[in-house]
Amino acid sequence: MKQELNYIEINRNSWNNRTETHVKSDFYDVEGFIKGKSSLNEIELHLLGDIKGKKILHLQCHFGQDTISLSRLGAEVTGVDLSDEAIKQARLLAEQTGATTQFVCCDIYDLPNHLDDKFDIVYTSYGVIGWLPDMDKWAKVIKAFLKPTGRLVFVEFHPVVWMFDDDFTKVAYNYFNAEAIVETESGTYADKEAEITQSYVCWNHSMSEVVTSLLQNDLTIQRLEEYDYSPYACFNHTVEFEPNKHRIKHLDNKIPMVYAIVAKMNG
Repeated sequence: MKQELNYIEINRNSWNNRTETHVKSDFYDVEGFIKGKSSLNEIELHLLGDIKGKKILHLQCHFGQDTISLSRLGAEVTGVDLSDEAIKQARLLAEQTGATTQFVCCDIYDLPNHLDDKFDIVYTSYGVIGWLPDMDKWAKVIKAFLKPTGRLVFVEFHPVVWMFDDDFTKVAYNYFNAEAIVETESGTYADKEAEITQSYVCWNHSMSEVVTSLLQNDLTIQRLEEYDYSPYACFNHTVEFEPNKHRIKHLDNKIPMVYAIVAKMNG
């Protein structure tokens, strides 16, 4: 792995560069969110269940919409993100919505140096682990913050999706975590025409790598689900075949697009 790259700084700059565009985008619909719209999807709501009164740690929370949505369901929530611009916007959004949500700005591997607490649920979702090189370190952070009876609720784009090129016409990337992927993009998934350009460093993680990292850190897998759609139209050539359910047009239901894991501490 090319970890001599300062991937944390590169990715912090990358997300700082996107944040303003994301806040203004139709994709995130901040205006609707402030008026009370939830940003959570059917998949994660079903897996989370009743969270009223629960303490939740939300890893890689971007500018806090899901974090605040969890708070609105009666949970006591702390969100964490690498991007200082995103956390600044998250705190502003919490103020605008009257939410009690707390936010911490740091690299999640460094979170034990910034937060000393235990949670009922660690939650993280959609486009998160690709920014992290080491799944074992990720699982250790989850373990460190869960109560003995706590659980992880994790929803992510399926590793099969990340094998394809942007147009889903050919396999362009390794399914396995072979090396760091270093790229530069124009625009962003929330606004493909945006006049912004950013570099980033990411990694592909196979299903076995993720599951094994959790098992080796005292977490028991309770559920492993796969879905043949994405709740977001964030990829090229998507079609909405049902409300809030999107597939790649020419691939239809032939590939998994999202997976989810619920894991419990062996407490």
